[in-house]
Amino acid sequence: MRRFLDRLYGVAGAISAICILLICVVVAAQISLNILARIGGAALAFTIPSYADFSGFFLAASSFMGLAYALRKGAHIRVNLLIRLLPGRVRLLLEVLTLLGGAAMAGFATWYAVVLTMQSRAFGDMSPGIIAVPIWIPQVFMVVGLGLLALAFLDTAIETLIRGAPVLVDEGGVE
Repeated sequence: MRRFLDRLYGVAGAISAICILLICVVVAAQISLNILARIGGAALAFTIPSYADFSGFFLAASSFMGLAYALRKGAHIRVNLLIRLLPGRVRLLLEVLTLLGGAAMAGFATWYAVVLTMQSRAFGDMSPGIIAVPIWIPQVFMVVGLGLLALAFLDTAIETLIRGAPVLVDEGGVE
């Protein structure tokens, strides 16, 4: 199970990275077209339709799909100043309660993201750009990313209980 979950978080992280790469490609292509238009005049003026919309969709997908991966890698911001001073059992309890609270909040956000996505699909909401995209399509990435975050919080809480010590370590190697 551990290997499956780690791979799942890794795939979500890879999707996040691919979305960032796609933002770079779309924006660089549009900048190149703008430069071409400046050099060659109006005859060479081209625009990628809805490039700003697509960049925004990729940004949202990247942000949400990267949440669980970042949590499991200890890349989220954690305030350890006070928790380091607590005795072992109290610290462990606080760590688990915090993780369970995060799971609850992420689960709550996931629920409402699902409702929003279902409403967008039912109402036929479309993006306002030149290329109209059904809004539920980019919203699916929000739902999946938040769901994975809730799972990662719960997974980390269970792993912390089983290990009897915090699982998440900050970038400096300090628990």
